[in-house]
Amino acid sequence: MKRISCARDALYILLVVCVFFSNSAVAIKCYQCSSDTDKNNDVCGAYSRFDVLRNVPVECYSEEANTPGIFCVKIVKQGPRGFIWDGRWRTVIRRCASVSETGVVGYCNWGHDETGVYWEECYCGTDGCNGASTISLFTLLPFAVFLFHVFLDRKSVV
Repeated sequence: MKRISCARDALYILLVVCVFFSNSAVAIKCYQCSSDTDKNNDVCGAYSRFDVLRNVPVECYSEEANTPGIFCVKIVKQGPRGFIWDGRWRTVIRRCASVSETGVVGYCNWGHDETGVYWEECYCGTDGCNGASTISLFTLLPFAVFLFHVFLDRKSVV
């Protein structure tokens, strides 16, 4: 009985790993824009909501990509002065990335630099994920399914 249970657990782990990394053989697609390139049109979502219908994700290893990479990043920088209507500026950059500061995707990091500029960097690993305002929790879905099955198996044993 224990041997069957261990084999079933190993099969669940293998299934979760396969589902989670199923997109790794295909290049990831990320939104690519910068609010600094066109000051008259806010196509990157610096002051208004990011419109995924006006932007098309690019394959990160294609010639269209400004920066090649294996995951996506969204970088936000905001000036230190009062409110936006008082002259505080905001910049948003969305692109492919190949290196994150901590080596992990699916997280956001933020802080202030020495001049008082607020910055935020969000890294994610699914197609078009840098178009969202926050990182999607769907990257955790395979692990949640695995934990759910383990929990059910333990309930049935007791």
